[in-house]
Amino acid sequence: MSHLPDPATVRVDGPWAHRDVHANGIRLHVSETGEGPLALMLHGFGEFWWSWRHQLTALSDAGFRAVAVDLRGYGDSDKPPRGYDAWTLAGDVGGLIKALGERKAHVIGHGWGGMLAWSAAALHPRLVHSVVAIGAAHPLALRRQIRRTALRRKANNQARAVGTVFRGQIPMYPERKLVKDDAIALEHLMRRWAGPQWAGSADFTAAVERYKQAIRIRGVAFSAMEYYRWAVRSQIRSDGRRFSEALDKTIPVPSLRVHGADDPLILPATAKASQRWLEKDAPLHVLAGIGHYPHEEAPDSVNKTLKSWLSNF
Repeated sequence: MSHLPDPATVRVDGPWAHRDVHANGIRLHVSETGEGPLALMLHGFGEFWWSWRHQLTALSDAGFRAVAVDLRGYGDSDKPPRGYDAWTLAGDVGGLIKALGERKAHVIGHGWGGMLAWSAAALHPRLVHSVVAIGAAHPLALRRQIRRTALRRKANNQARAVGTVFRGQIPMYPERKLVKDDAIALEHLMRRWAGPQWAGSADFTAAVERYKQAIRIRGVAFSAMEYYRWAVRSQIRSDGRRFSEALDKTIPVPSLRVHGADDPLILPATAKASQRWLEKDAPLHVLAGIGHYPHEEAPDSVNKTLKSWLSNF
């Protein structure tokens, strides 16, 4: 077995500072740059703060305090054995905003991070100024679309698209598979979910090498799969039902959605279905030829959209 990477390897040098922040009972590693209103960025499955490298500098230059965090269980943040339920994860977001010394934040999330952004806005609305969801759906929209398409055999099937979630319920095996052979399974997943142009680029190759190393840090693969396990198992548990009830209302803050037209994981129809839980003026920007990672596949376009949106506040 190859040597496991040191968690400190995720502290990539750049025009940002690294530091640890204690929030909600754990230590979270953040990278930050700039001054101004807080823009807090939450990464998705299998990644870490570095997925926001393009947005950190762009938002800093636009007059924001840009902060990207390693979520609980990822990168150089703490990896406790529990706490991967949406209640606790939303508490991490709220606690981090306060620990950073801010009253409110614009919360920007990709994938799982996008769902956490909406969860934090619903559960801790006084701490969230606005939400930007990239390649993400509202948690209840995703759940509804999975149930509606579970028995369909058509290609446009949200239940089939997130099959990884269901396959992750088996104890121990999924995380072992994820890190086997230097985490080649993660590369295969990301290549499948990315748009073809980015998936064939040198930038993709360099990015995925960083993610493959980071997922092999001790405890990360287990933590990543625990997000999936709670999402499924909570459907039949009381804490999951209470969470659904807490989110089944209009998100009380402005929301922006950015989605790839070719996203094979969170289908565009599911992104559109999120509108039910959002304010009427919640624009959806769909980017042609882009897959599940708009902020990495088309950073210039996404950065322009982000700066235009955030300038309204």
